[in-house]
Amino acid sequence: MRLPRSPAGWTMAVFGVLAIIMGVVGLVSPDTLLKSLGFEVLGSRPSGDYTKTFMAASSMASFNMGVYYLVAVATEWRPFYLFTVWFRLVTFTVFTILVLTDAAPARFFGVAAWEGLGAIATGVALWFERKRGTSVPSNP
Repeated sequence: MRLPRSPAGWTMAVFGVLAIIMGVVGLVSPDTLLKSLGFEVLGSRPSGDYTKTFMAASSMASFNMGVYYLVAVATEWRPFYLFTVWFRLVTFTVFTILVLTDAAPARFFGVAAWEGLGAIATGVALWFERKRGTSVPSNP
């Protein structure tokens, strides 16, 4: 695995590694992930409760997304970097709405904030690189 070659690449790499870590945590210990997000953890689950199934699916998605981010970093796939800025702002908006409408606990806003701040960090890095002309080619 190559180290990132640009500031924007570093923002992507940090998110990718953390997405992989959170994915692994959710697969190995879904209750730990639920607690960290501010959700109540039940001692036992009634028949028909698919919370742990959903946690496994979303954790696997998180793991996969982390891998996608790291592949983009390894190849310096800049169009993907830009795509993530806009999509993470959408994610920030949706997660914030979930908290504001009480569909998710207030602590879940941390996930929204992480998405929003990550989008801004990558966007600012891309902007500065473009302004300075220091970005690396998308296919070195």
